[in-house]
Amino acid sequence: MKIARYIDHAVLKPAMTPDEVKMAIQLGIDHGVFSVCVQPRDIAPAVRMCEGTDTLVSCVLDFPHGCGGAVAKREAAKAYCALGAREIDMVMNYGAAKGGSWDVVKEEIRGVVEEAHARGALVKVIFETCELNEQAIRAGVDACVEAGADFVKTSTGFAAAGATVEAVSAMVSQAAGRIQVKASGGIRNIGDARRFLEMGVARLGVGYSTTVVLVNEEGESKEAY
Repeated sequence: MKIARYIDHAVLKPAMTPDEVKMAIQLGIDHGVFSVCVQPRDIAPAVRMCEGTDTLVSCVLDFPHGCGGAVAKREAAKAYCALGAREIDMVMNYGAAKGGSWDVVKEEIRGVVEEAHARGALVKVIFETCELNEQAIRAGVDACVEAGADFVKTSTGFAAAGATVEAVSAMVSQAAGRIQVKASGGIRNIGDARRFLEMGVARLGVGYSTTVVLVNEEGESKEAY
């Protein structure tokens, strides 16, 4: 399978103008990415642009800090799905996770999952793994499984570090086939992408300009997954 079909093409910079957002979305569509991942404000135009293509619309929720609370997260999921988002990338309350408050974490995830699944959408939970130790990452995977999420995801791309081999390894081994894994943040070239795919991740989150790099480098190497 071509690298583009593993890519969630992130269009998330808050200072982007509407025209810049549309150009970045079109770039993803033109390269055949699996999804374009947008800010909530951009769901509607993304849905219009992706209609009739093989590219889905995903959006971030409670991004990038994950501090909105259970009620706000649930209501946001309902609203974003109503606008046409097919996948929700929600940020875990990673402060609660660091403190071991897993009931809080699971309640927030479960609310989003219930609203999204009722509307045919998938849920990915962003950990911000650079803020968590391995024990918390593994416990987070279990919490996401218990709450019914579809993916665990390493990073927002807006923190001190993105996906690392260590974090992805912990996620994949703890997931043990129960939930899918998405590596995101810091993936800059085809070597990074292939390394994570070989480890067992199902999706790659990359900035919109990096999509072009990965597709071009794959073409030069004549290899696909």
